Amino acid sequence: MSKRILARAGFLAATLAASIFAGAQAAEPIKIGSFLSVTGPASFLGDPELKTLELYVERINAAGGVIGRPLELIHYDDAGDASAARNFASRLVRSDRVDIIVGGSTTGATMAAVPLIEQARIPFISLAGAVVITDPVKKWVFKTPQSDRAAAERVLQDIKDRGLSKVALISGTDGFGRSGREQTLAIAGKMGVEIVADVTYSPTDTDMTAQLTRIRNVPGVEAVFNFGFGQSPAIVTRNYSQLGIKLPFYQSHGVASDRFLDLLGDAGEGLRLPASPLLVPDSLPDSDPQKAVVQSYKSLYEKRWDMQVSTFGGYAHDGLMLAVEAIEKAGSTDREAVRKALESIQGYAGVTGVFNMSSTDHNGLSADSFRILEVKNGKWKLIN
Repeated sequence: MSKRILARAGFLAATLAASIFAGAQAAEPIKIGSFLSVTGPASFLGDPELKTLELYVERINAAGGVIGRPLELIHYDDAGDASAARNFASRLVRSDRVDIIVGGSTTGATMAAVPLIEQARIPFISLAGAVVITDPVKKWVFKTPQSDRAAAERVLQDIKDRGLSKVALISGTDGFGRSGREQTLAIAGKMGVEIVADVTYSPTDTDMTAQLTRIRNVPGVEAVFNFGFGQSPAIVTRNYSQLGIKLPFYQSHGVASDRFLDLLGDAGEGLRLPASPLLVPDSLPDSDPQKAVVQSYKSLYEKRWDMQVSTFGGYAHDGLMLAVEAIEKAGSTDREAVRKALESIQGYAGVTGVFNMSSTDHNGLSADSFRILEVKNGKWKLIN
């Protein structure tokens, strides 16, 4: 065989090898990391979040993936423990070498992981609510739920719209309740609302009758607002009904789910809270940019998992879709490019709201993105 033929054969072999290598590189998965409270006291958050991520990773891969590459979901269950969340975040960054993280069911878990994530310089989209997550802005940290400050603003505005201004505040002493209380107290005066009572309860309390009795005995109370999550708000609501208090009653977005209604029975009638339109998708006008998104998510989730959809799973939907949008805009998984792409997202209609991110706003949602829902005959009804 001539040297020319051998050289040509060598060239073809090298070209084929390069082509195979390039194809392998192109098909290399995009690693989506996640730590969620799938079990434990916050499982009502983490379980639907994980189910949502699994559902949409499956669907995206079936449709061809993102920028020609499949998604690979790498997730851990922190069981609501902040220390475990920090350890899992470290594993995702250092061992699993993920491209982006979508997770953090609770504020405590999120904030425990933030320093490590900031040091590693990896985009992180949290699914937790407290304003401290993105205010002040942290370069690599974003989030999908509206902040507790926005929730407080939306509730107080609805109370004002009803011609009321004197509010009794009751809240949990957990991280979510404590932050919600602080934000409510901080904005109430600016909105022309007077907090005339301020009581708290522990997440381990099984009866809040004493706190509610104190509120009932305060002169001039016109409405009551509870800021909490988990089982506690259901206990507060049942005790409120048992005491026969007839004042307008509000909960926070921390309990916006059909499962919460199941815990209340008849006790929740008339209760109001701020939420995404996911719980009442068919009540939206056809012109609403979120209608098609929430209807599709609700239908797909309930068909895939044979269970009711929840607002919290919606946070995960938006987190993953914002990550996908940013990677597509960046055209790669380069961390800085993806981070900048996240900051540039404008007018993105998700389950939770229409996101308008910027370098000074890593949440991209205002108080107006909340809809006010009321319990009517045991079901959610859109008020405004």
